[in-house]
Amino acid sequence: MSDSPSQLVIKAVTLAARRAPNGWQRVTRGGYTPAERWVVTFDDGTRAFAKVGTVERVGEWLRTEHRAYRDIAGQFMPQLLGWSDTPVAALLLEDLSDGFWPPPWSEDRVARIRAMLDEVAATRCPPWAPAADEIELFTGWSDIALDPAPFLSLGLATRAWLDAALPALIRSERPPEIAGDRLLHFDVRSDNICFTADRTLLVDWNWIARGNPLLDVAAWLPSLATEGGPLPEEVEPDAAIFAPALAGYFCSHAPLPRVEDAPHVRDVQLEQALTSLAWAARSLGLPPPDGPRFVRIS
Repeated sequence: MSDSPSQLVIKAVTLAARRAPNGWQRVTRGGYTPAERWVVTFDDGTRAFAKVGTVERVGEWLRTEHRAYRDIAGQFMPQLLGWSDTPVAALLLEDLSDGFWPPPWSEDRVARIRAMLDEVAATRCPPWAPAADEIELFTGWSDIALDPAPFLSLGLATRAWLDAALPALIRSERPPEIAGDRLLHFDVRSDNICFTADRTLLVDWNWIARGNPLLDVAAWLPSLATEGGPLPEEVEPDAAIFAPALAGYFCSHAPLPRVEDAPHVRDVQLEQALTSLAWAARSLGLPPPDGPRFVRIS
């Protein structure tokens, strides 16, 4: 990976900023998509974060994300500084390099996220955002029932445990409580969260949706526990209604083939599969998963 941008990236960012950067620093932390990420500096010393879609699927995500930054107003939103879709999609946001990106977690940081998610839920949702209950993300356990082998290959549960647990997991994989009309980020996890002195921000809005705001809280809790934070039920007991749905998503996606452009995605999904599967079992009164690679988090 080069430390210098291609001419394609330079042109796209220059058009988005309406001026040419004179400094480029590649960002390697965070992000699981093949978007190119740069901190760019201009002649007057100001900086911006540039996210560039050099492949078409990333371009589509960036177009959705640009609409979200354009249409949502809130202190939790980074400032939109520029946009261009020529020759490829390029999104410019305020530079948050000096912010704190968790983990580690503390009680204060957990409380700040809860307050920020309350603000998200109280913010007007753009009418174009898709309904969360219509997005095909909540079929994980039905998919596993059709072909259990990939999930079993993770070593999180034995076939006997899965056979006994599947009926309850399938019944709970798409709870009606998903529906709603509130703004959802739909991808709340640590690499999409930044703390500054007086703001708590959410980035990466390409999964924007509308639904039950408790779903955003629930989606954050498995990664929080994985990163040394409290167990999900210690943060929000009511979010357990979504535990089987989240576990189905992670457990069905973690064993999929490696994504060449985003090689760490499956590792992250496996970590969250472990936590969310244990949470789902607790929420449904099932025995703990019994696979050789299952590690109980307490």
